[in-house]
Amino acid sequence: MMFINRSKPTSSRMLHIFTVAILLVLNSVPAQDMPASYSNLGYDEQGRLYLQVSDTLRLYADTSRAWLTLNNLKGHPQGTDRGIAFDFNKDDFRGKLYYGFIPYNDAKFPQPVFFKRAAKIEKGRAEIIILKKMSGKYDMIGWEKSGRGTLGYRVVDSKGNFLYDGVVSFKGTGPFEIDDSIIEGPFVNLLTPQGATISFETNRSVKASIEIDGKIFGEAKATRHHEIEIKGLKPATSYKYTVKYGIHSQSYSFRTAPLPGSRQPFVFAYASDSRAGQGGGERNLFGANAYIIKKIMALAAQQNIAFFQFTGDLINGYLSDPRMMDLQYANWKRAVSPFAAYFQIIAGMGNHEALVYSFPGLGRYGLSIDKFPFDTHSAEAVFAKHFVNPLNGPESEDGSAYDPNPRTTDFPSYKENTFYYTYDNVAVIVLNSDYWYAPSLKYHPVSSGNLHGYIMDKQLEWLNHTLNRLESDKNIDHVFITLHTPFFPNGGHSGDDMWYSGDNSNRAYVAGQPVLQGIIERRDQLLDLLVNRSQKVAAILTGDEHNYNRLKISSETPIYPEKYDKKKLTLRRTIWQINNGSAGAPYYAQEKLPWSAFVEGFTTQTAVVFFKVEGRRIEVQVLNPDTLEPVDNFILRE
Repeated sequence: MMFINRSKPTSSRMLHIFTVAILLVLNSVPAQDMPASYSNLGYDEQGRLYLQVSDTLRLYADTSRAWLTLNNLKGHPQGTDRGIAFDFNKDDFRGKLYYGFIPYNDAKFPQPVFFKRAAKIEKGRAEIIILKKMSGKYDMIGWEKSGRGTLGYRVVDSKGNFLYDGVVSFKGTGPFEIDDSIIEGPFVNLLTPQGATISFETNRSVKASIEIDGKIFGEAKATRHHEIEIKGLKPATSYKYTVKYGIHSQSYSFRTAPLPGSRQPFVFAYASDSRAGQGGGERNLFGANAYIIKKIMALAAQQNIAFFQFTGDLINGYLSDPRMMDLQYANWKRAVSPFAAYFQIIAGMGNHEALVYSFPGLGRYGLSIDKFPFDTHSAEAVFAKHFVNPLNGPESEDGSAYDPNPRTTDFPSYKENTFYYTYDNVAVIVLNSDYWYAPSLKYHPVSSGNLHGYIMDKQLEWLNHTLNRLESDKNIDHVFITLHTPFFPNGGHSGDDMWYSGDNSNRAYVAGQPVLQGIIERRDQLLDLLVNRSQKVAAILTGDEHNYNRLKISSETPIYPEKYDKKKLTLRRTIWQINNGSAGAPYYAQEKLPWSAFVEGFTTQTAVVFFKVEGRRIEVQVLNPDTLEPVDNFILRE
């Protein structure tokens, strides 16, 4: 049931619509009809978005705006006579500003070398003094001679909470000015045998270019967000590339992919769940465990990986303000960026990437749904803004059997959150098991939305077509399926994922109606595709549960609850579910479940999974990036 009046407006009705539109803007609620896929939503006479839970209970959306945003925490840096001034746009904000030069020519993976002193943040303002204090024996970047340099800075509040890691370049020897700066990246994306796409962010609009192998790849116009495609290179070849922005440049390198089916030895890495952990300091850099992330990436670089697959819960998320989401993503990208300039990191979505309309007032967390308009404000749209992924996935759930209005857009896009890519003889299919995610749906389906762990029809259909294509591709020997939620949880999520304590009644709701298949039925449809209709799927790579383990899935593995009254699936071969949600989030211990006897290698220690591919053989090595000790080792395929 929708609470929108779509009758032809009278003059008084037109005046009311105009008034509501103004109020919607002021309250940061998009002035548009709600997607028909939701139910029981409406706007009241003051233009406030509400969810009608029952005849007597109406909950209003939280439209509060946060101060903790990326724009505010950058600090609006300005040059001064003696250094750089910051204004964090909050008069009662107090804390510290740590800072240090970034010596780009001194290391392969340059990091800030923090100075011995910190600047005080008082009344929301601070100043980094460069003149005299960071000269002489402290000038390891030569700014006194060149008149230019770059600082890394860290914003910490009065309670010691780490809020943001930023980068700023300056020019002058006193007075100083803010210079063109790369503030995120560069990142190697969309790697192919002929090239890649290099992406990065600058502090202001500039025309940028990439110089590689004597060729220049430039941009047509000045911009802050840069995605520069490199092509025409040789396969399986290492190249130095130079990012040029304004009068500045930074140099890195990457290696192109081999030709499909070359079957050259290579290594790729897998992990998930790097959201903030406990223990203080960098373990919680406002939404991300930067301490473990950097250790993971350093170990991956040491292992000389070809690419890194990272599937979900990068950040804490579960936010209503997309500007706070931007801040958390920026912190995650800052942690990986020194390493991501050399190898490709492919990110997928998890439940903590949720960006929601929250309706407080019922239960501990209230009710919540994926934010709209879907093309700009949904969790999927914000994720796509921050990452550069392939565009070969499905469009959306529009056009499905349960689409309530074929003439309108009623679901978010799958753009850059569901896709596949290949490297030599390996294909990786990235699914989104938190698409159109309504976090409260499990308890209150009144709003409609999708369930944590549920793969909807159009995504399932696309997966089927993609597997068929890869099955017939003679250059592909191994297919990996990765999604955030395990098919079979083992520690921490037995009450959801694709199990829900064995309760198949859990499912998505569209326009107030439940879809046909329950969560276990849908799980079985997925398993049928991966196990029975494909011979190339080698493993399912999952996360969500903050531990490492591997589960043998075969006809001998008990996978159903007692008294299950639906058709049961017979599995005709064996595959492994490899769960690695131990990239820094708080741990989960092992639980007792029907398939527990088939679980191996369970640990709550931090882990990175390395797949060593040599033709048709795959060896798996699991290492702890914090201690460098081995966690597990086995042969996945002979």
